[in-house]
Amino acid sequence: MSDILLKLYNIIKDRQQNPAENSYTCYLFNQGLDKILKKCGEECSEVIIAAKNGKQEQTVYEISDLLYHLTVLMVYQNIPFEAVFEELSNRSAKLGNLKQFHQVDKNT
Repeated sequence: MSDILLKLYNIIKDRQQNPAENSYTCYLFNQGLDKILKKCGEECSEVIIAAKNGKQEQTVYEISDLLYHLTVLMVYQNIPFEAVFEELSNRSAKLGNLKQFHQVDKNT
């Protein structure tokens, strides 16, 4: 699973370093952080709407868009996927403590 995300990350990083004409990714980088954040927010909302409507195919499509835009954000802010994988790994080690999990959940 992580292979495709790493491949996507590397393609986006390459676009950042080697801009291509008519590239949507390059457009986002040129527009800057505010545009990237706006797109992340829009895609997040679209995931919520698709999921609420119970349309699995549309939800998968929107999650894919969200992952793409989050990856653009990560590259823009120089956050490697390895850092995210490490954080997820650290969190999975803590999930065994159900009491702590419920405390964290209540505080959000």
